[in-house]
Amino acid sequence: MSEYHTPVLLDESVSALVTNPSGIYADVTFGGGGHTAGILSRLNEDGHVIAFDRDNDALQNRIDDPRLTMVRADFRFIHNFVLATAHEREDLKGRLEEGLDGILADLGVSSHQFDTAERGFSFRYDAPLDMRMNREGGITAADVVNSYPQEDLERIFRLYGEVENARKVASLIVSARDRKGITTTGDLDSAIGSVLPKFAEHKFLAKVYQALRIEVNHEMRSLGKFLEGAADSLKEGGILAVITYHSLEDRMVKNYIKTGNAEGIEEKDMFGVVRTPFEAVNRKPILPEENEIATNTRARSAKLRIARKKGN
Repeated sequence: MSEYHTPVLLDESVSALVTNPSGIYADVTFGGGGHTAGILSRLNEDGHVIAFDRDNDALQNRIDDPRLTMVRADFRFIHNFVLATAHEREDLKGRLEEGLDGILADLGVSSHQFDTAERGFSFRYDAPLDMRMNREGGITAADVVNSYPQEDLERIFRLYGEVENARKVASLIVSARDRKGITTTGDLDSAIGSVLPKFAEHKFLAKVYQALRIEVNHEMRSLGKFLEGAADSLKEGGILAVITYHSLEDRMVKNYIKTGNAEGIEEKDMFGVVRTPFEAVNRKPILPEENEIATNTRARSAKLRIARKKGN
């Protein structure tokens, strides 16, 4: 499990999440199973975990525990699958109809995905430009860079990667694909090589690759749908714990907790109370300790936000 992926903020997230050892919890980003194992370790024999992942590689890490139900699906469909599990599992039906006790989401890309060259997530390898979380369908990053109009490429680089010179990057990609097409990570790196800043090439490329990955996997759209589904799936007092890694997703989670929508627009009832299904447990995000950052570079940008489902 540790070779596949090292979980970030493990103790902090799981200890905040599990308030009832007999409860039912969801880990919607199973990955290497580290967070799920942490949740299971805090449950008694009546507790249960429903674990989601859309990447088939992750499902090979299944933990042999009767208290675990595995679901291969995008976490945006959490509420549908909670209802389906209630229909299929008579032993869990009544409790699931009341709602989940807690939901955990770690929004980062797994170490395995970055380290598996043929997945195309990393500029460290010259490999097919793929980046799909679910390799059995959908467009690839190569499809995006070879077919999107220049203005759309500029938009996703600016919006999803906060890429400096987004317009120039998009222009260079269009010029390169007109010459011979862009099919590998090496092709992409070469296409935009002239705008890579000296001594900061990797940081710049990371932003470009992040933007493409988000577009390929519809990550922001899925996150918005997930937050809505999480609100519908939790019982009153249930805990939502979300680990974010970049400003776009962190802002969306923060906004949803505060206002009940991803845009952060406050809508108030007749008493002036903001209509949101959650109340923040921690006003500021919880950050990893220095010793975790030293041993797990992914932890550098991680933030943990925790919220509690309000009553109706």
